[in-house]
Amino acid sequence: MPVVAALLESRDAAQALRRSLPRSNWSLARCRNPNALRRVLATRLVDAIVLSPQALAQPQIQEVRAAFPGVPMVAFGPFRPDDGEMMLACHEAKVAALLVEGVDNAVSGEVVLRVSAAEERRRTLADAPRALRLTDPVQRDVWDYLLERVDQTVRTGALAQRLKISREHLSRQFGAGGAPNLKRVIDLTRIACAAQLLRNPGYDAGTTARLLRFATSSHLTITARRIAGASASGLASMGPRGVLAAFARGNTRSRIR
Repeated sequence: MPVVAALLESRDAAQALRRSLPRSNWSLARCRNPNALRRVLATRLVDAIVLSPQALAQPQIQEVRAAFPGVPMVAFGPFRPDDGEMMLACHEAKVAALLVEGVDNAVSGEVVLRVSAAEERRRTLADAPRALRLTDPVQRDVWDYLLERVDQTVRTGALAQRLKISREHLSRQFGAGGAPNLKRVIDLTRIACAAQLLRNPGYDAGTTARLLRFATSSHLTITARRIAGASASGLASMGPRGVLAAFARGNTRSRIR
């Protein structure tokens, strides 16, 4: 489940953000201080960080920014017309968006989702349905479902139950028309996400494996070889799009080498 980590001084801003996030599959993790933020980043798949603009000047937040440059930061506070220096500081810190407390409350969640790592993942893999021959509505629905749950263990039985069809029928229907094996596509979405995470210096193979529910870092490497023909250490240079390309070229059904 995608997580927005919030380090906000204003309770009103935090409540507004919580109310405006989709309740079905997004959650908000409030952090009291930078150390708590680091703990959340180490234990949950964080797709965006929302913080008070004043927090950007803290050395610990700058360290977080350096360690996790791929996790978008959004500044949410009571910006005033004469806050030019603060806005400039946000720009220099490569903040993805500015939210004005009291003005943008109702759309804060929508803005955060639009600049999130989850949305970047979706855009990067936008060609996947075409490349993988996912033309049937059920195939497209399953693909969207899997992209939103890369940090969860998805069982084909539970997925079939959600679609109100048998597991056998789901497997046959998903693989129809030359599409890949469903279990391979489940692993593809996780390995593509791993490639995105490992571009951040703050994520190593062990942490990435835990975040994406792999049993061990070795399990992550084995799956990466099966899906993308690369070790876990090679995923960062490939990125999600490279993983998709390698998978589509010949790893959709082949055995591990």
